[in-house]
Amino acid sequence: MNRQRSLSLLAVLGLSATLTGAPDVVAEPTGDRAAQVRWGACPEGVEDLTAGPAQLDCATVPVPLNYREPEGTRIEIMISRLASRNPDKRRGVLLLNPGGPGGTGLDQPKFLAAHGLPAEVLDSYDLIGIDTRGVGHSAPVSCGFTDDQVYFGNIAPYAVNDAAVTERAVIAQGVAEQCAANDHDGRMSHVSTANMARDLDRIRAALGADKASFLGYSYGTALGAAYASMFPQQVDRVVLDSNIGDTHLDHEGMRLYGRGMEETFPDFAEWAAARHDTYGLGRTPEEVRRTYFTLAERLDAHPVDGMDGNLFRFGTFFTLYRPALYASAAESWRSLIDTGRPGPAGGRPPGTGAPSPNDNAWSVFLAVTCNDVEWPEDIGSYRRAVAEDRERHPLYGAAAANVMPCAYWKLGPSEPPVSIDSTAPGAVLIVQNQRDPVTPLRGGELLDAKFGQRSRLVTVDGSGHGVYVLGADPCATETVTDYLVDGTVPEHDTTCRTG
Repeated sequence: MNRQRSLSLLAVLGLSATLTGAPDVVAEPTGDRAAQVRWGACPEGVEDLTAGPAQLDCATVPVPLNYREPEGTRIEIMISRLASRNPDKRRGVLLLNPGGPGGTGLDQPKFLAAHGLPAEVLDSYDLIGIDTRGVGHSAPVSCGFTDDQVYFGNIAPYAVNDAAVTERAVIAQGVAEQCAANDHDGRMSHVSTANMARDLDRIRAALGADKASFLGYSYGTALGAAYASMFPQQVDRVVLDSNIGDTHLDHEGMRLYGRGMEETFPDFAEWAAARHDTYGLGRTPEEVRRTYFTLAERLDAHPVDGMDGNLFRFGTFFTLYRPALYASAAESWRSLIDTGRPGPAGGRPPGTGAPSPNDNAWSVFLAVTCNDVEWPEDIGSYRRAVAEDRERHPLYGAAAANVMPCAYWKLGPSEPPVSIDSTAPGAVLIVQNQRDPVTPLRGGELLDAKFGQRSRLVTVDGSGHGVYVLGADPCATETVTDYLVDGTVPEHDTTCRTG
């Protein structure tokens, strides 16, 4: 379960470039500009050099910590570059974001190339990876999480009853206070989607590009939607893959995780039922679903080897990110049935009080999520939401609707969330699996509706989190590649059907 803890990140209104109420903040000027970055070697760990020579260059771009004080304190944003393989075909820069918020992006250009990013795209663009503000090598922030804290990841635990919500509220309040207490240099309150979008445009300008294209996954769709809305004249081609539905994640957006698991779990259940002779989880999808509830309730009452019902539910939720994970999950379920123990993966190990390896990522997730928009402060509203979603989405709704530290956040928001600009020029391509546990189809539909005629929605009759490169649908791959390379936009919203 260690691996699942570290992967809990995978979870998930702009009129111009000005801040609402702060007319002194303007967009970067357009027009020809010379590149202002100095490329050099990337920090240790960005690439695995044992696998071959370095392919990435890295550089830093200075940006204001506070865009209301553009001449004040500055921070450095680290970027990486996988240069176009064919300068004669190069058409510009493609800014990348892997999601999170909180995920490092410096290795993303090489990751996408290694996982099959089409050659035409590698020729057409310099791929630009980014550690967004607060992340990794870009003025990192920290709440000071340790590996023995009860706080668990960026999805609240499954609330088995009303009292569990109240108990969680105490922990959530403590985490919010802990984050504020650890914000010694005052950076955390400026970690937001709007400021990250402003940083993107500073990066564009520093690269000497009149316009920049963008490819973002999961939370990256919120950032890309904000960038396309705040800087419509500076964006070129925008692909938003696996969508949260807006420029920010709020409580209603988190609750979609429960819906996403309900829509995606049947794929795993059908797979497991077809392999009942191997795993013994049920001969029909309905029997597999009943096995899930039986195991979860047993672990609620009697945790074993560090695994409780919450960890079991989270592990299953994470399994649905990729069909390739189904077999390992089925093995763990079978071990629980046969031996009463979760198998080699185990549950949550004892803590040592050492800094958590997820501290930075979890801290950025909270900073962005809580700074972007006001969250309900009335704990009663969370109790009602949990009770409703426990019935409506019993697989995971009582986790997704549970109280977050955002209910007690004191560092933000400092401005309204970014509004989607549906009137600006430039097409936005929205790509979405029909069954996705963390960013369900509804998120893509919502974002497509908000962009109106400016966007096209490409849905895939597929399962899992991530479509372009991360999936294997040739129709979606061709559609996105044609758009990025040639600017070809589907005439209408379209559905790609696998098989």
